[in-house]
Parts: sequence; C-alpha cells; structure tokens
Amino acid sequence: MQKHTALIVVDLQPDFCPGGALAVPDGDSIVPLVNELGQSFETVVLTQDWHPAAHVSFAANHPGKAPFDSIDLPYGRQVLWPTHCVMDSPGAALHPGLNIPHASLIIRKGSHKDVDSYSAFLEADRATRTGLDGYLASRGITDLYICGLALDFCVAWTAEDARRFGFAAAIIEDAARAINLDGSLAAAWTGLEKAGVRRLHSSDIFSHA
Repeated sequence: MQKHTALIVVDLQPDFCPGGALAVPDGDSIVPLVNELGQSFETVVLTQDWHPAAHVSFAANHPGKAPFDSIDLPYGRQVLWPTHCVMDSPGAALHPGLNIPHASLIIRKGSHKDVDSYSAFLEADRATRTGLDGYLASRGITDLYICGLALDFCVAWTAEDARRFGFAAAIIEDAARAINLDGSLAAAWTGLEKAGVRRLHSSDIFSHA
C-alpha cells in the first residue's frame, strides 16, 4: 500500500477470542489473515483494551447487575461487560499468534477507571483523545484500513472516529468478527455507512499491495 495509508488492528487479544472472558465468536480465526495484511502496510498501529480491575464497565463492580445489563453514566448509557482485559493479565496481552513486528505504535485504551473506551481515537466520554489522530497526521497518513475485534463495537467506533478526524476509512470485513449483541452488528453497519466508512474484502488490499 502507499505511504499515506495505515492498518489499524483493533484489540486482537486473548480475552476477545474463544475461551476468553468476553469472547467474540470465531475471533481467533482472523489472526493469520491479519498477519498477512500487516505485510502490505508500512504503518501499522495495534490497539489493546487495558482496564483497571475496578473499571466502571465491569458488571462485577455493580452489585446486583449482570453482564450485558446497562447503566447510566455521566457520558451516557453504558453496557456492563464481564471482567476482561485487566491490565497486565494474560487476557489483555496481544494475541500470541499476532506477528506484525514492524507495527510502530500500540494504543492502550480504557485505562481510566470511570470511562469506557471503544474507539482508538476517543474514549466513551467523546472528549478524551488518545493521541492517535495526531500521530497519524504527523506521519502524513490520510487513509485508514481497520480490522480486528469486535466489528460492531471497537472496530466500528474506531472507523467512525477516523472519519470524524478527517481520515478516509475502510473496514476489512473478512479480517474482523462481531459480537452481534441485540442487533448491534446491523446497527453498526448503518452508522458506518452514514459516516462514509467503506466495506472491503482482504482481496481488495492484496490486489493493490
């Protein structure tokens, strides 16, 4: 791919793969394809969900609540998740099969106890920036290709925020997997299309590499 492009690999971590605390169905099946895609890009950014144990999004921290219940927080409605991707735990590590050694940046998100974070650009309060937009701009990146887990949450939020910050954005659909919680996948695609995010297949990338 050209120098103005970058690959964003979202949350490819054991806790989001089968056997993990918040498993995305078939999540680990994309690892070989993601590794192959990484070789087509000079600039690759990896993200990690990275929560303190007392994180506000964990159902275990709200007595009487169960995973996938919702609560109201100052920044809006929050889904409560099973405890996952706790800082420095095995489940929060990058997937052991992920092999993109030239990746130039790792963005850790969700480390603030009182705010969840899906997007690689902005936390769920929609105000706190990770700095990814500035990093990409400083490298002359204009076009982003996004893959990883989960398509209907962190991948989708990252892609929509890429558009918010002025980048062209596309999701590599066969290099992503979804949770699909209560119709969340269809809702995500509706929002992505409205934001101008393209849907691609990995073959589209390899044909231009």
